[in-house]
Amino acid sequence: MKALKILSILLLLGGASAATVMYSGIVNVAADEPHSDIVYWLLEETREASIKKSAQHIKVPDLESPELLLMGGADYEYMCSSCHLKPGLKESDMSIGLYPTPPNLSISHETHQHGTDEELAKKNFWVIKHGIKASGMPAWGKTHSDERIWAMVAFIKRLPTITPEQYQVLTAID
Repeated sequence: MKALKILSILLLLGGASAATVMYSGIVNVAADEPHSDIVYWLLEETREASIKKSAQHIKVPDLESPELLLMGGADYEYMCSSCHLKPGLKESDMSIGLYPTPPNLSISHETHQHGTDEELAKKNFWVIKHGIKASGMPAWGKTHSDERIWAMVAFIKRLPTITPEQYQVLTAID
């Protein structure tokens, strides 16, 4: 009975502390001010673990089809390139203004993603389909079929090896 009383008091104090922080306005939510190192680490680890768990049972199709590359290129140009960039582009107004900064998908995947090709494909599919809360990454699965999303995954897989000239051809929209 005493332990229950202590637990109740701790929960009440924890809730009161959380409410104080929430409603005091002391937490800076401005996108131009980075999180503290510990908050950033906690958010990154939580995001990565969530995506890995959510994507683990996704079946990856053959991503080598030229048709997928072409279909994914047009969608990438229209929906992704302003944030995730394209070959030869180091930054954009969108990539600079978002926090956290979106990964530059036109450079080697090793710089921003870890895992096997299959794991990366699953994670990329899941992120494109479901988005990421409070990051600026929309859930494209609400408006795009799985086939179109897999086409974007196929394009993103090849993107670091594509020259700016090849990109222009592959992303041309009729």
